[in-house]
Amino acid sequence: MDTQPPRADEPHGDARRPTFGEALVPLAVVVASLAVGSGLLSLAPHGPLLWSIAFAGLFARYRLGYDWDGVYDAAEGGLRMGMQAILILFVIYGLIATWTSAGTIPGLMYYGLGLLSPAVFLPVTAVLAAVVAFAIGSSWTTVGTLGVAFIGIGSGLDVSAPMTAGAIVSGAYAGDKQSPLSDTTNLAAAVTNTDLYDHINAMRLGTAVAFGLSVVGYAVLGAYAVTGSGGDPSAITGPLASTYALGPLVFLPLVVTFGLAVRGYPALPALIAGVFAGAGTTVLAQGRSFTAAWDAFLNGTAPETGSELVNGLLATGGLAGSGWTIAVVVAALALGGLLEGTDVLAVVADRLADVVWSRNSLVVGTGASALLTNAFTAQQYMSIVVPGVSLRGLYDEYGLDSRDLSRAVEAAGTPTGPLFPWHAGAVFMAAALGFESSWAFVPYYFFGPLSVLALVGLALAGRATTPTEAPAGAVPADD
Repeated sequence: MDTQPPRADEPHGDARRPTFGEALVPLAVVVASLAVGSGLLSLAPHGPLLWSIAFAGLFARYRLGYDWDGVYDAAEGGLRMGMQAILILFVIYGLIATWTSAGTIPGLMYYGLGLLSPAVFLPVTAVLAAVVAFAIGSSWTTVGTLGVAFIGIGSGLDVSAPMTAGAIVSGAYAGDKQSPLSDTTNLAAAVTNTDLYDHINAMRLGTAVAFGLSVVGYAVLGAYAVTGSGGDPSAITGPLASTYALGPLVFLPLVVTFGLAVRGYPALPALIAGVFAGAGTTVLAQGRSFTAAWDAFLNGTAPETGSELVNGLLATGGLAGSGWTIAVVVAALALGGLLEGTDVLAVVADRLADVVWSRNSLVVGTGASALLTNAFTAQQYMSIVVPGVSLRGLYDEYGLDSRDLSRAVEAAGTPTGPLFPWHAGAVFMAAALGFESSWAFVPYYFFGPLSVLALVGLALAGRATTPTEAPAGAVPADD
């Protein structure tokens, strides 16, 4: 199993599949680079990711026999798979700026401060984020739009920003995971040959347990850890009201974007429509010029409200401010493509067959594979595709339904990205919500770890498998 001839569709040089020991080498270098660069030296992730890319490329070229075209093709494969994420990042940075200049985000902050109290803010935020993400099928869109407004509302209520961010991201991923409109939900069903609604139904119990415990956790935080009295909302609402026209028209971009998403339009067209709606609302509601509206889209906003707090909350970088984030995502995608395209990750996933002894251990091992793939490829798509494709045959051997595989890869793949600061999702979430790193809010991001723990708990309780009639000769052992 460790040595195979090169794949027919990628005959680059004398390329061969790595042995298990060889596959561990570039993975160890990735861990060491990120640990030393980001952990010990406090560098931004760009440098450590480039070190890892350089080593993985040289390893593929001089150890595994790939020619340079093969190395480039592997890296490009990761970029192609993540291209939609890159485009969404570009658009969302511009969208946040146009919605700020249009008064949409200021309007959400203004009215939200009048409706919520510190004690209920965190659980309500998590639930509202989940509902919106379920309705539109996108955690990134939810965080980049409503999430930004919730950060401002939390600040006005004197609630810790990391706590607020944790609740936002938890709700966004929980809703996204159960939405039939979500790209990752559809991908998990597709790569495992599972009916979409069978996949969603299979995830329901684990998601309900993980998110239910998360909401309870936020309620406890609201009752005991939110020590502020609510601050002085007028310190934010006053400058907002004096700077922006906050009538019903400012919510037009929100209606357009979420309306299109609910009607089934993909995230990217819906977001682009939201940008145009935001620019138009800037002109119609705020009385700014057409040129000023599109300058905000490109260069961001720097409002002068008379309050440094409000100015800081509403300062945005626009499309031009996305460079730092995009650079990290591109580097991470290229690294993930190298590790996947040279079969490093597939070899490690295949080794699971040697350590699996039962149906339930297979489910737990699948979750571990998805989690590790997420860490090493820095994108949730690969965390679903690699174990989903690599382990399908093993699930057949153990007489398990494909929905058991689809549930495991998504439970441990989709929501765990924010746990790794170099991950595309983590970088975006942190930047959109105003943090240098996702580590700032990870202690309050309950849903990601609980999703994995719920999968393990259900497996140990025998609730994570759906045995079918086993193929002839198979021995599907039970725990």
